[in-house]
Amino acid sequence: MDIFKVSATALEAQRIRMNTIASNMANAQTTKTETGGPYVRKDVVFSTMLINSNPSEKLEGVRVSNVVPDNKPPITIYDPGHPDADEDGNVSMPNINVIEEMANMMMALRAYEANVKAFNTSKGMFQKALELGRV
Repeated sequence: MDIFKVSATALEAQRIRMNTIASNMANAQTTKTETGGPYVRKDVVFSTMLINSNPSEKLEGVRVSNVVPDNKPPITIYDPGHPDADEDGNVSMPNINVIEEMANMMMALRAYEANVKAFNTSKGMFQKALELGRV
């Protein structure tokens, strides 16, 4: 039943990735955070984790090892009427490209769906194996 553990780790990692993408999209226009500057885009870093129920099979799951801020500088636009504009009328906006975030969200969704499919396929295989014992 280790395949269920592998699929579960992938589902958890993709859920965290989707939450991070949702946070990025929600703050795409946030010019002021608690630290004072514009919102900084975040990205997840995946790493492998060993599923150790059987040492002869080296199954590896996935986990989110870190959520890191993007190093790109904020985007500066000229908007002198904005409340957060500096004395020259420039506003620092978050470094978020909504189209890129949508593409990342679609990739996370596809990965999530693929892992659900792997989970359900494995479950179907185990159910068929149990039906063999009923005869």
